[in-house]
Amino acid sequence: MRSLLAILSFAGVLNATQAMAEDGPVVIELYTSQGCSSCPPADAMLHDLAKRDDVIALALHVDYWDYIGWKDSFANPQFTERQHAYANAANAPTVYTPQMVIGGVDHVIGSRPMQVMDALQARSREGNVFDVSLTRRGESVLVTAVPGDGGDYVVQLVRYTPEETVSIRRGENAGRELSYANIVTSWDVIGRWDGRAPLALEADAPGDSPVVVILQHATNGPIVGAAELK
Repeated sequence: MRSLLAILSFAGVLNATQAMAEDGPVVIELYTSQGCSSCPPADAMLHDLAKRDDVIALALHVDYWDYIGWKDSFANPQFTERQHAYANAANAPTVYTPQMVIGGVDHVIGSRPMQVMDALQARSREGNVFDVSLTRRGESVLVTAVPGDGGDYVVQLVRYTPEETVSIRRGENAGRELSYANIVTSWDVIGRWDGRAPLALEADAPGDSPVVVILQHATNGPIVGAAELK
């Protein structure tokens, strides 16, 4: 867990430039692998989704295809565990790639654009429960949200690399040079929140890579708020 630097007064974060989730950006998680021959169309689609202001698009590379001849250089067992947790929450019998999880709720084959867009539009119409505000302060980020519906929420901090190209030499995609967008490098729970009091915390966020904060029902439930600082 990324360490909390301080619990702040809600009024103490009003200075400096802020990024607010005023329009309720929809979080799209793509579970993908460099070793998956059916993933490149979904990876390309994520490039397009990453350009939208109303979407936070995140690529989580899983490790369960590494055995077929190519070890994914971005894969993290933590992301495989997260995908399995979504499957358990949805009573799904298995996991697969490419899979997009939209808003923490909708599970869609990531190479089917119409299904992805239908789910995205549905989540956009529904909107987020909470507006999240992020403020950079040195090597940390300040996270605030106005209270609303009570519940059991996790506050998660995500870092990602905006783009990287990989020359794949073995496995199903051998000989291809593929470009990946918004490659998640870390995903940490930085706090819990009941939604009834103002949320105000500060967390470590060193470096200049983008920062995403996601509020989500515990046990991989719906995402109820998110914001991004690029």
